[in-house]
Amino acid sequence: MALFVDSADISEVRRAMELGFIHGVTTNPILIARSGKEARQVIAELSEICPGPIFHQVTAGSTEEMVAEAKAFSALLPQRLVVKIPCTLEGLRLVSQIGEEIPCAVTAIFTPAQTYLACQAGARYVIPYVNRLTGADGDGPGLVKTMREIVSESGVEILAASLKSPQEVVSALLSGAHHVTAPLKVIEEMAENNLTAEALAEFAAAEDESS
Repeated sequence: MALFVDSADISEVRRAMELGFIHGVTTNPILIARSGKEARQVIAELSEICPGPIFHQVTAGSTEEMVAEAKAFSALLPQRLVVKIPCTLEGLRLVSQIGEEIPCAVTAIFTPAQTYLACQAGARYVIPYVNRLTGADGDGPGLVKTMREIVSESGVEILAASLKSPQEVVSALLSGAHHVTAPLKVIEEMAENNLTAEALAEFAAAEDESS
């Protein structure tokens, strides 16, 4: 039940790694673009501060171009880089070609049918966009629950993404996600609660009275 930080911001990822319990990093083309750096540079810098898996999404057009990109980035981090591939027919074809050689995660999943095809293609991970589906009048947690039934005997693991609040993280886990990825802000919010703060204040006041 691993927790990943969803970010391509080096300083942010460094803060996440300093927590000591973040398993790895997930990125996507939007996060890479926001960093203002080329993807190769971002992945290289992330590898220096994150000892765990790093997810990178291919963006090339044709299958041949995506194969080349996947292999090039995998060579940067052998055994640690997971290639994210969007769930399209072309993307699934790519997974079937390189899945035995390079760990692949089929991303942007919104239906159980896509999950099944990703398993057949040889994905190691399937990534549902929980909040985005719910925001489109779907049922993100319900999708995760159905996905868990589909992958139950396949060895494929669900990495829930598009999680915008602590409640959504917990809901994804309760629905059957093997792992979750969230922005650092959400992870920080998960640790805080007003009642915890009140309890700590009471402990401090009691200690002051006894001293």
